[in-house]
This record gives sequence, structure tokens and C-alpha cells, in this order.
Amino acid sequence: MAQEIVAREGGYVNDPDDPGGATKYGVTVHTMRRLGLDLTRDGAVDAQDVKRITRAQAVEIYLEHYFLRPRIAELPEALQATVFDMYVNAGANAVRILQRLLVEMGEQVSVDGAIGPLTIAACARAYVKAPNHMADAYGIARRNYYFRLADQRPASRKYARTRAGGKGGWIRRAEEFISARYHMTDAEFQARVATWG
Repeated sequence: MAQEIVAREGGYVNDPDDPGGATKYGVTVHTMRRLGLDLTRDGAVDAQDVKRITRAQAVEIYLEHYFLRPRIAELPEALQATVFDMYVNAGANAVRILQRLLVEMGEQVSVDGAIGPLTIAACARAYVKAPNHMADAYGIARRNYYFRLADQRPASRKYARTRAGGKGGWIRRAEEFISARYHMTDAEFQARVATWG
């Protein structure tokens, strides 16, 4: 899974509209600072360090800090890939999306962005109730999260809609984890983004 995320994230970028800042293979300068990864050994973690990160290092970071430590590995297997991918993309918001979904399904969990024993147990119960729909429900909630971000922050719309007007990377990424029958049609997508101008 981590290698797929690295491939999906791509190489080095430093987009001024991206709050993550300098990024390579999806690993941001902020993550590298938090982990103390001064690859240039100049006493500062900056864009130059991001440029030096290798695929293998990115995979290791993802597995340790975005899959095992946040306890995504303890969720039902059908949810692991989509929550993991979203955690790489949005951090604790990935867990909040899951927790809100669990609340909607009648589970009593805090929406705190941390996977603990209560979230794990609630997720297991909810999955038993809807094993064939839980990953789709999460993916749809994830897609809606991206739309809300783009609604609120016009500079982020380029991640949700291409210059040509089609589905942008965020939406395509969410739909990679949703059954085809729940993908938005072009007409549905155009109707959803019509207010963006």
C-alpha cells in the first residue's frame, strides 16, 4: 500500500497554494521537520532536505508514521487502504472522517482524529453491519471532504477540478477507493462545482 501511495503522490513539488509546502512522494517539509530529518545535515530542515528524500525513506515514513502508529492497521482490512491513503493526504482529518461516519452509523465515538480502542471497536461493529458498503461510504465521505475544502478555499479548487473542467486529482483519488457505481458522472461533477465559476 505504501509503495502505491508513493507512486500516486509523485516527485518533488513546492506549490505555493499547497499548505503542505515543499513535498516529495507526498512527504512534506512539515513532516520532515517533525521527524527531525535533516538530510543535508546543515542544521535546518527545508526544501533541500525534501528534494533528497528517497522512495524507500518515504515508504518507511508512511508505514511507521501513517499506518502503524495511528493504528490504521487495526481497522477492518477493507478500510485500511483508503484510510491510509487519506491519512497521508490529510492527517488526522482522515480519522475524523471515519469517526463522523461511525457516528452517522449509530456508533458512539469521539470525533477527535485519533484511533483508539473505542474507535477500533466501533469500526469493527459498523463493518459487521455493512461489510459491503463501509469502504464506499468512507470514500464518498472523503470525496465530500475534498469538495468542502475547495468550496471554502478557492486556491484549492485546482486540486478538485482540472483546468479543462474535469475531475481533479483529489476527486479521482477518492474515487479510486469507491466502487464504480458510486463514481460521479461528468454531469453530476459539473453540477457540484458549478458555483465555483
